[in-house]
Amino acid sequence: MDAFYASVEERDQPELVGQPVIVGGSRESRGVVSAANYIARKYGVHSAMPMATAIRYCPRGIVLPVRMNHYAAVSRQIREIFHRYTPLVEPLSLDEAFLDARGSEKLFGSSAEIGRMIKRDIWNETRLVASIGVAPNKFLAKIASDLGKPDGFVEVCEDGIQEFLDPLPVSRIWGVGKRAEEVLAKIGVDTVLRLRSTPVTSLQHCFGNTTATHLHELAHGRDSRPVVPDREAKSISHETTFPTDVSGPDILRSCLLSLTEQVARRLRRHQLFGRTVHLKVRYSDFRLLTRAQTLPAPSNATNEIWNAVSDQLLPRVDLQIQPIRLIGIGLSSLGKTRERQKTLFDDH
Repeated sequence: MDAFYASVEERDQPELVGQPVIVGGSRESRGVVSAANYIARKYGVHSAMPMATAIRYCPRGIVLPVRMNHYAAVSRQIREIFHRYTPLVEPLSLDEAFLDARGSEKLFGSSAEIGRMIKRDIWNETRLVASIGVAPNKFLAKIASDLGKPDGFVEVCEDGIQEFLDPLPVSRIWGVGKRAEEVLAKIGVDTVLRLRSTPVTSLQHCFGNTTATHLHELAHGRDSRPVVPDREAKSISHETTFPTDVSGPDILRSCLLSLTEQVARRLRRHQLFGRTVHLKVRYSDFRLLTRAQTLPAPSNATNEIWNAVSDQLLPRVDLQIQPIRLIGIGLSSLGKTRERQKTLFDDH
């Protein structure tokens, strides 16, 4: 969805159309920007930015509070449209999802036709604009949907993958942040074409085996990950990659609380409970750190999950040693009940 929270506010309050709209903490608070419409973005405002900075960049910006329950209700309406066309829907957040439409083509036409029908239905039923990417895999579809924004529709055909990827800046590759981009620039790699042409051994010297293989595969447009619906998932998670690396603890905590709320809401929607809470942090130098905490009993309550994040996981992570590019929260060990499975060592 295009600037989802801000677009919902503009739809509900037509007088906001044409104005720079910023959704997030109040002007007086130490909160952060949750969303900004495209007019506000022209001033340099982006999500996860401190609200004080956003106001400095865009003094005439109209700041609105986050109405998460309302956005979640609209998101459910959009999700129902997805499920008309395929049961294989993997939500990434309230405003984004992967759909595997291959099994529905005999019913509705090609995947591109299905994408256009979904885009049309969303507009007709919600008066909101979606950008669609249609491609052979998740990685390519994600890039395609981003490149077309706002109000985009981009299709990548099997025989046109390299023609689509090669001219793009290397920063379009998943996992290439500012720090990795600088490292690649030192070996003359600034486009996907040059990354694809770089021997894996050269990448291994810069990033190690795992990351080098990851970059090499994506540069060739290869991504074998399936679309995994919530009901089949072994875990549910949400993560945020910041437009610019973030170092403020208050901003990071605010983002983590929002991610925790999204994860808990998905658990409740599917009547699931999770036992193990996961925190994921990727620093600006590409280093990935993960921490996990087992709850006393399975839960889908925002406050119980957040307590584990703030009291147990965050103290085990140094948020200030260097800026952070990505942060995420997840729940695993999912089940349909709050009861903890007994072990051989429990009292009987």
